[in-house]
Amino acid sequence: MSQIAPLSTDSLQQWLNYWTTVHVTAIDLGLERVLPVAHALNVLKPQAKIFTVAGTNGKGSTTSTLANILQSAGYQVGLYQSPHIIRFNERIRINGIEISDQALIDAFVQVEQARQQCELTLSFFEATTLAALLIFKQQLCDVWVLEVGLGGRLDVVNIIDPDVAVITNIGLDHVDWLGDSIEKIAFEKAGIIRSNIPVIFAGNQELPQAIADKIAECQASLFQYQKDYDFQINSENWYLAMPALTMALPHGHLAHINQSAAIMAALVSDLNITQTAIETALEHTRLAGRFEQRYYKKHHLILDVAHNPHGVAFLTQQLTRYLQLNPEITQVNAVFSMLEDKDIDGVIELLTNIVNKWYIAPLNVYRAASIERLQQALNGYNVKVSDNIQYSFQIALRESEEHQLILVCGSFHTLEAVWECLLHGDEQ
Repeated sequence: MSQIAPLSTDSLQQWLNYWTTVHVTAIDLGLERVLPVAHALNVLKPQAKIFTVAGTNGKGSTTSTLANILQSAGYQVGLYQSPHIIRFNERIRINGIEISDQALIDAFVQVEQARQQCELTLSFFEATTLAALLIFKQQLCDVWVLEVGLGGRLDVVNIIDPDVAVITNIGLDHVDWLGDSIEKIAFEKAGIIRSNIPVIFAGNQELPQAIADKIAECQASLFQYQKDYDFQINSENWYLAMPALTMALPHGHLAHINQSAAIMAALVSDLNITQTAIETALEHTRLAGRFEQRYYKKHHLILDVAHNPHGVAFLTQQLTRYLQLNPEITQVNAVFSMLEDKDIDGVIELLTNIVNKWYIAPLNVYRAASIERLQQALNGYNVKVSDNIQYSFQIALRESEEHQLILVCGSFHTLEAVWECLLHGDEQ
């Protein structure tokens, strides 16, 4: 039984708590319930350019870079991402600025009124996504950049028809929801493709047949990494090459494969995009938890949200390069935990060659892997167990020497716990 909806004057946290009670499950893929509510809110046909980004890894980097390119080009840009690291407001930004508590509360009031009018339930993600779309509409955003939460075909973000679709790397993740093969997962991601639109496939892999079939069915235009565009890196800059154009660009702070996907998405739209806008965006786009480098209490930290083998493989490549450039750092200690439905063994196998000591604890969230499961996967390695991640991080700080890097990874929730420590500590 759901609780009574908060009033418009109540706090944002009360509304967020409320949306966890309205529907029976946290994840319920399908658009049947959300579409009538979206229609009642009149958000289904926005007078805006829509970019939708799906994929297993790289969505956050791609959407952040794309939003900044479009903003630098002079457009009013609404950016929707998930999950957040510290504050829910991080999920909804207009021209890079987090939405206010009051704007969210006002939107939630309208979503709840529409929900009751339609006599339907909404999951947390459905309700909060509808609030984001409503805010973008009311704030007259020229462009909406939307990150798919889970899958694509049945994700609530897919109620909006994109003008440009981007599909990043596809890996085995969320197999209970999306299927147990790359082709099954690709079929779900391909659900964001519409008729006659440009589609960027930024995967560092063969084009899955499911995506090729959907592109053919929709007569969409494919722009595929390493076939229709590519990039090369040197120490001074990097080059993005396509048949009619080669651009020399400054190094940004995120993965080139994702930044190149964002640039291609902007260029294949009919918006006015200059190289200056692209360069400005690359220089200024950063993203919490994407190989995020910090210096805290005389320790070098790297925080990364990698939580599946594909993401961790890329993380280890970045770490190897980082260690080569910083020879004073000779060892890596990891503050680590994961969710139980992830490929824990696959992730750990990739990290064991680079991690000297593991500081582990269970996450205080639904779906957290038990400490016994983590210990089993790390049997035979140098491990220290704590009750929670914040304790693990504090112990790692005490025990690590200056030549040892502290890596925090395994889950968004792992980073969230460490972020709390950083916020309330004396950062140097």
